[in-house]
Amino acid sequence: MSDIVNGLGRTTAYGALGVVLLILGIVLVDILTPGKLGRQIWEDRNRNASILLSSALLGIGGIVFTAIWTTYDDFAKGLVSTAVFGLLGLVLMGVAFLVVDLVTPGKLGATLVDPEPHPAVWVTASCNLAVAAIVSASIA
Repeated sequence: MSDIVNGLGRTTAYGALGVVLLILGIVLVDILTPGKLGRQIWEDRNRNASILLSSALLGIGGIVFTAIWTTYDDFAKGLVSTAVFGLLGLVLMGVAFLVVDLVTPGKLGATLVDPEPHPAVWVTASCNLAVAAIVSASIA
């Protein structure tokens, strides 16, 4: 029974940390794109914004998954490692977004929240997933 209680405690801690990192991912995408992200997705039904946010959330989820999967036997060390790699993933996704914005014409954030579908959203979403894969591979 103590194994179950211990497992529930660890799961709760990792789950809470994962949710915090996902919320930070939402905040990051909201900061990098013009307007209110919630309004763009839920009210305006903007597919570009939802693809961009979805790729960031999937990327962070993948990093958190890998960090937990390869976690240290020491619970506290594993939790800290998950937080650090999750935050690093967010920072690198933000930097990659800014670099793609710098090397492409126009303002990437404005393009991604345009109501018309735009191929740039797929490039940016792929970049998010690629960064997440690189971070995940470095953990494993």
